[in-house]
Amino acid sequence: MRPYDVIRKKRDGLELSREEINFFVNGYTAGEIPDYQASALLMAIFLKGMTAAETLCLTEAIRDSGTRPDFSDIKGVRVDKHSTGGVGDKTSLVVGPIVAACGMTVAKISGRGLGHTGGTVDKLEAIPGYRTALSGDEFARVVNRTGIAIVGQSGEIAPADKKLYALRDVTATVESLPLIASSIMGKKLAAGDDVILLDVKTGSGSFLKSPENATELARVMVETGKAAGKKTAALITDMDSPLGNEIGNANEVAEAVRTLKGKGPDDLTYLCRMLSANILVLAGLGSEAECLSIVDEALYGGKAFDKFAEMVGDQGGDPSYISDTSLFGRASATKEFLAVRDGFISGVNAEGYGRTSLILGAGREKLTDGIDPLAGITLLKKRGDRVEKGEPIAILMTSDERRIFPALDEIGKSTFYSDEKPVIPPMILGKVD
Repeated sequence: MRPYDVIRKKRDGLELSREEINFFVNGYTAGEIPDYQASALLMAIFLKGMTAAETLCLTEAIRDSGTRPDFSDIKGVRVDKHSTGGVGDKTSLVVGPIVAACGMTVAKISGRGLGHTGGTVDKLEAIPGYRTALSGDEFARVVNRTGIAIVGQSGEIAPADKKLYALRDVTATVESLPLIASSIMGKKLAAGDDVILLDVKTGSGSFLKSPENATELARVMVETGKAAGKKTAALITDMDSPLGNEIGNANEVAEAVRTLKGKGPDDLTYLCRMLSANILVLAGLGSEAECLSIVDEALYGGKAFDKFAEMVGDQGGDPSYISDTSLFGRASATKEFLAVRDGFISGVNAEGYGRTSLILGAGREKLTDGIDPLAGITLLKKRGDRVEKGEPIAILMTSDERRIFPALDEIGKSTFYSDEKPVIPPMILGKVD
């Protein structure tokens, strides 16, 4: 069997066998198949798609590409929440500590930024000393001690996905439904979670622009999870506007901390409460209303914040940055983005806001790029807010002043106005369970 033949078969729109998928995934993981051939197969999948059987085979190949953490000594229900990616989406930093404070066990494997969306690992690495790279044994020990750990994909856990994930980011193949589904579910199944809640984003800031595509992805992932014996459900959530008021890395950690203290923005707080409650429902703790009450007690009683601070310290991070987020400091170059007319902000292209943060240095243009943890955007006005001409809408932040004016141009093209106040859609658009 040759990589060339597998690429050509998928290029021609034919269905790959389990043996062909395993051959390619295992070969690429072992370094026997080069990036350029893996890129070709990713693009062929992007253009031609995959059947349900192929997607399941790819998911299982990713799951089986490395070792699985041994959580046999951990008591309780292991749960996880995964987002398909959005702009300003720091829900994992809030939901994980909330459900851990409610007695669940969170052993979470997260990713880095993809395209215009931020990554949980990149955000956590803005905390000095925080270790996102743990061995399987270390991962299990932290979860045993703390009840929660959030790590990146180590060389041991789903290594195929770690390599494919990074390659997708720089080859314009991020938005492929089967690649998204197999990446997410491969990691979830490798981690051995009992309960999996998926936050499937739809809208201009997501990889799935239409609710129909988001619902289809949710269905594929829920069916894959259930076929593997996991309690799985998905919420379809709005990503036509950035989530919360911060886009970046250090500033998103600071906003997550404020939310865990009960002082977060309304949209982020609402979504995190609902995601947490639905995890507890899947875990069998009661109805949605009953579980929401449990969540609110953990959130507003301070237990969730304490759990986050404990996790940060246990993974080597400096807890003083969680106690006082001003320690993160501020980027050396800042610039206000001003309204060009009176009226209401009728909407934004959330992907454009994500690209703006990338231009500022908060994300990667290519695989080897570093990230500026202080780069990003603070939103002062959002969709539906009234503005006057010359009023600040956002503050752009970067450590490289040359990035300011290209970023201003991008965010300007991505902000729209109207004379009438727009109707704001609900945050949660549907559920697949």
